[in-house]
Amino acid sequence: MLDKVILIIDKRKEQSVKYKKILENSDMTVIIAADFAQALNKMNAFEPDLIMISDSLDFDIKEAIKQIRVLTYNTRPAIIALSKSNHIQDKIDILDSGADDFLSEPINNDEFKARITAHLRRNLENYFSEKTMLFTSKISYKMLKRVLNNNSEWAALLIDIDNLEFYKEIYGELATDKLLQTYSAIIKSALDSNDYLGQIAEDDFVVITNYEKAEKIANYLVYAFDTVVSKFYSETDAKRGFVFMHGDDEAEDKVNLVSTSIGIISNKYKKYTDLKQAISSLISTHKLAKYNIGSSYVFERPKISADNAIEEKEPNKNILIAEPDEALSILLEATARLQGYKVKVATEFEDVYEILKDYNPAVIILDAGNTETLKGLEVCKKLKYENKSLKSNIIFTTTVHDKEMVLNAGADLYLPKPYELSVMFGWIKKFNEEYNT
Repeated sequence: MLDKVILIIDKRKEQSVKYKKILENSDMTVIIAADFAQALNKMNAFEPDLIMISDSLDFDIKEAIKQIRVLTYNTRPAIIALSKSNHIQDKIDILDSGADDFLSEPINNDEFKARITAHLRRNLENYFSEKTMLFTSKISYKMLKRVLNNNSEWAALLIDIDNLEFYKEIYGELATDKLLQTYSAIIKSALDSNDYLGQIAEDDFVVITNYEKAEKIANYLVYAFDTVVSKFYSETDAKRGFVFMHGDDEAEDKVNLVSTSIGIISNKYKKYTDLKQAISSLISTHKLAKYNIGSSYVFERPKISADNAIEEKEPNKNILIAEPDEALSILLEATARLQGYKVKVATEFEDVYEILKDYNPAVIILDAGNTETLKGLEVCKKLKYENKSLKSNIIFTTTVHDKEMVLNAGADLYLPKPYELSVMFGWIKKFNEEYNT
């Protein structure tokens, strides 16, 4: 789908039509402007990859080239000057003004086409990612802008690898590059010659395709990514399903294995008028996919609305505290209430189940209990693995420094004792925001 666009600025109608016939094919679009003012409008609308400008214009060609260079600073098209002059000084002056090449007319048709193709190839090669060999953000945004001007139906997918920074910190840059290259190859395998694949950041891919194929592509990518991801982890980490970042004496929440999130938009039901609007919708839809646990995709679809159809919900600020140390339990409860949280306290571990029958906490603070029995650990396992409806985040506190045992029991955070209250409530705030998002 990488349809290269050429703009010919030439007031000679027959000559510009001739050049268009020589160049235009299935992957090359040629547009014509008869004067400089018209050309400026088309440059803004189409962001051409190459601009051919003739000295036949009623405008100094050197000044025109200088203006084009300034106005296309972000997109950097190749600029080719066309002239009947063969004087060396004319060539020097025009090249000094910012042109990439000077073609003296008449020129052989085959040579003309070969030169233009070479300039296009060289220009586009500047925008390849060395890691994935895909086009970078400048070309990707340009392609999105072009489809906005088409009348055909299209869909765009924003594809991301979640937790990649954590992965890089643990496994290193070489392993991360290999993961990116593998995923880009997986994405390519789902596309055909009519689709576009590029990047807008290191781990953000963008696909432009048609509406009918978009969801099938997303379904395949979620399945294929989850199938191969375990190969990029040690056997222990892959089996465990999460990784550790720090030592046993530090607070630690689970760092999940990398996953993929995909946001999809289309012009089938919603018409996009400009690039910023499309990018904003694509990012918003993608964020919804990132909120899900594990690999997933979200398709922006038409919404049915009515007056008073949506009821704003109060954020859940409920906390359940199960802390056998009475003094610490009172301190946690008092501090939580001062910070605006609603609190219930379980004085015995068995009370947790009874409280949860009619109380829905966003966060549960659960202590391990006696070091010999570790009753809190059994409670944690039951809550996480037997109570499928429980969405609460569990902060597990303990004097037993065995991070793997705690996190394998289902805790969302391992917090070794003694801890600072500021650390505890920093995590409560984080988990509360996650729950309500």
